[in-house]
Amino acid sequence: MISIRTTVTLPGGVAAMPVVGFGVYQNPNCKPACLAALQSGYRHIDSARAYRNEAQVGDAVRESGIPREDIFITSKINKISGGYQSCLDAIGDSLKNFGFDYLDLYLIHSAYGGKAVRLEAWKALLAAKKAGKLRSVGVSNYNVKHLEEITEAGLEMPSVNQVELHPYCQQRSIVEYCRAHGIIVQAYTPLVRGKFENLVLQELSKKYGKDPAQILIRWSLQHGFVPLPKSQNPDRVRSNIDVFGFEISKEDIDRLDELDRGKEGAVTWNPIDVD
Repeated sequence: MISIRTTVTLPGGVAAMPVVGFGVYQNPNCKPACLAALQSGYRHIDSARAYRNEAQVGDAVRESGIPREDIFITSKINKISGGYQSCLDAIGDSLKNFGFDYLDLYLIHSAYGGKAVRLEAWKALLAAKKAGKLRSVGVSNYNVKHLEEITEAGLEMPSVNQVELHPYCQQRSIVEYCRAHGIIVQAYTPLVRGKFENLVLQELSKKYGKDPAQILIRWSLQHGFVPLPKSQNPDRVRSNIDVFGFEISKEDIDRLDELDRGKEGAVTWNPIDVD
């Protein structure tokens, strides 16, 4: 069986990130789900300022009884047009919302705003990292050209790029670039919003005795991605992390890979081509 690590060390060696995270998008009352996730073994929660649930995540961490340092917390800044100081202020507000002294990972949520705005926001994240407020920094929904802007500016590269990623939308050029530059790829919407009707996915679910969500998460892990499944159902929360005891064969991975429809396969906003 392929050995899948349960954590991955981010570039710079600052923090070990669990390879399966718990997403809380569209869940403003996420504390119960977070507590269920932490009780089920998750140690990685992915939030964002736009989700309006940073405080609930913080409350769940404290109520769980699990030491803060044992839980990897991510958030994201969505409004970067205010410039450098505005971004620093937003980071400070996020920390206040969570009730934490630091965050393990902080991302620019999307590439909207133009090159100059993106670079100012990135400099703010780097400054907050240097100040110890953020342990690692990264981006989300960045295409290759957005990543190359950072290289061309001579700035430290992101530790992570979080994009929509699943068999129907595999973002191959972005993944290839990130791998070549040591950027960890996180996969949001790994469960394709429950669009499990594909015949190949259904067949493999029966073959391996796993539900379609587990097949999709395992596909992501075997490709070296960090999937971020979400659910408010406690049973689903538990099953979504029960993915380390089986292996999808190379032949079947190839069959899932053949489902790629590029951008047409996306099931969310997927704003990777903005200027």
